[in-house]
Amino acid sequence: MDGLLIDSERAISQAWIAGARELGFDLKMADFVRVIGTAAQQSTAMLIEIMGSEERMRAVAAKARALLPQAGGAPVFPLKTGALPLLESLHAAGIPCAVASSSSVDEIRHRLGHVDVLKYFKCIAGGNEVTHGKPDPALYLLAAARLGVAPEDCIAFEDSENGARAAQSAGVRVVIVPDLKQPPDDVAARAHGVIGSLGDAIDHVPHWFPSL
Repeated sequence: MDGLLIDSERAISQAWIAGARELGFDLKMADFVRVIGTAAQQSTAMLIEIMGSEERMRAVAAKARALLPQAGGAPVFPLKTGALPLLESLHAAGIPCAVASSSSVDEIRHRLGHVDVLKYFKCIAGGNEVTHGKPDPALYLLAAARLGVAPEDCIAFEDSENGARAAQSAGVRVVIVPDLKQPPDDVAARAHGVIGSLGDAIDHVPHWFPSL
């Protein structure tokens, strides 16, 4: 979801960096990028390590949250380029879709509902529903099970290294759509494809899902 369907990672990272700066802490983009694509428990632990204490991390988190656009008391973000046309194409082709996100189920429903695309997803698998988040494959295995489709018959669209590794470990074919950073060579080499935006996937739908 974040960084792939909705343009959130850039805004979130900038808010964290600005919030840290207000509190006199120099948070580097390279450090924050390490957190992207991890489940809440993992990302919290990483941010505490980066910032040196839980107290500082929570203070920066509060500053960052205040800097983000809000609706209904929670952050909101716009759809990424190509997301809606691809979802419409998949829906027209009768291809069931799921969200496999490190965010919580409530966050998924709020953010995707705000941009009116929640209706395109048959099911959701959230980071709060699994013991181990990405790059562990559990989230993708859960999403595939809820779709009622074998993992090897699924395609995952991912922007993050952790997400791509999670899907690959689950046996899911991965199409990478880089957001804030390019995938490592080993991840890209195992990918089903690397494209510039979700819109670039539309022409491939008949070939990637030939049985539907």
